[in-house]
Amino acid sequence: MKRTEQLHFLHQTIPEEYWKAIIENDSTYDGTFFYAVQTTGIFCRPSCKSRPPKYDNVLIFPHAEQALAHQFRPCKRCKPTGARVPDQEWIYGVTDYIDKHYTESLTLDILAAVSHGSPYHLHRVFKRITGQTPVQYIQAKRVTKAQELLKQTHLTVSEIGRQVGISNAAYFVSVFRKHIGYTPAHYRERQGSGS
Repeated sequence: MKRTEQLHFLHQTIPEEYWKAIIENDSTYDGTFFYAVQTTGIFCRPSCKSRPPKYDNVLIFPHAEQALAHQFRPCKRCKPTGARVPDQEWIYGVTDYIDKHYTESLTLDILAAVSHGSPYHLHRVFKRITGQTPVQYIQAKRVTKAQELLKQTHLTVSEIGRQVGISNAAYFVSVFRKHIGYTPAHYRERQGSGS
């Protein structure tokens, strides 16, 4: 069963004192419970200094092992398992987040916040692990999806740009041409002619 299917059964009301501990980063609750954020796939100690999550996205676990069993990854910042998260695993979590949210506005600051790291460290480690910067990875993901839409739909170039997360049509054309060597319209023509 996938994590999202499992989580459907886990929706819960968070005790008020636990929610307050999360919001206030209360270290006296460390070891009492762990909280996981469904949108990021990461779990933390109550004292974690990361950006406060939305209440509806939080699940509570009494033990770190339970969060791990539900396929949540330990936070790189607060290290809820006591162990350092390997860089490869951390970046895998970031690429997984990008793959699921590439249509949204994604900046280095946003990615750093959801992955519980600093923008500078994330940029450096991401490039070392993947060979690309986060922005290059996001653009490649968007262009790949745009190629599929150009082949499989009759949406306009502007509509496709918006669907892949680039609302400025001129910028979308520029990014697409930089990656593929053709404008989106020319790419669609070439696909239609079998070239």
